[in-house]
Amino acid sequence: MIEAAADGRITTVTLARPERRNALTPAGLDALRAAVADAETSVVSLRGAGEAFCAGADLDVVDGLDGDAAADLARRGQRTATAIAESDSVVVAGVDGAARGGGLELALACDLRVATPAATFAEPGVEFGLFGAWGGTVRLPRVVGEGEAMDLALSGRVVDAAEARRMGLVSRVVEDPRAVAEQIADNDPAALSVVKERLRDDADPETREEREAAAFADLAADRRSRKG
Repeated sequence: MIEAAADGRITTVTLARPERRNALTPAGLDALRAAVADAETSVVSLRGAGEAFCAGADLDVVDGLDGDAAADLARRGQRTATAIAESDSVVVAGVDGAARGGGLELALACDLRVATPAATFAEPGVEFGLFGAWGGTVRLPRVVGEGEAMDLALSGRVVDAAEARRMGLVSRVVEDPRAVAEQIADNDPAALSVVKERLRDDADPETREEREAAAFADLAADRRSRKG
């Protein structure tokens, strides 16, 4: 269900269940979390096999869950999304085809979302009595703003790559998302890790600025030592 392969400074993690549009079971979520956590490269490229990025949770599984098991599924999804967000690697979601529900939420946890022209996005949970519970109600408004988040989550409507780019849901629309991952991987690994950590920091502004200066000093010292 989850395939991981390292090539140079990029680990490609593939959601490999195309017959179910890469829908994730609890075991699939655990495997995805492990694949990202185990990556030893500076960049992780997250992609879906076949014609979809990820359809989210496998509804055949969801429909068989009682309350406690459903809460456990939500927590597993949240832990997986958090592992992506907190990875030492820069995680780039390459969205080609549909990203729905939990699939969109996993993409939101990535550091960068890059779409092909065929990509589409939606939070369709309200159509069948659910909602995005893998951190979606937290991350979606952070990325696109409360107004756009309310629109997407309450309507369940599908947006294409161009609209996703306009609202800031994706950073680029390209033919080959892998090329963006490669462009990022060409940069210094230590600097990439520091920049991700600094941009993710949610402390107060004064503390963030102090940490920023300290991190810059550390990198500068490392650069000086390498130059001899």
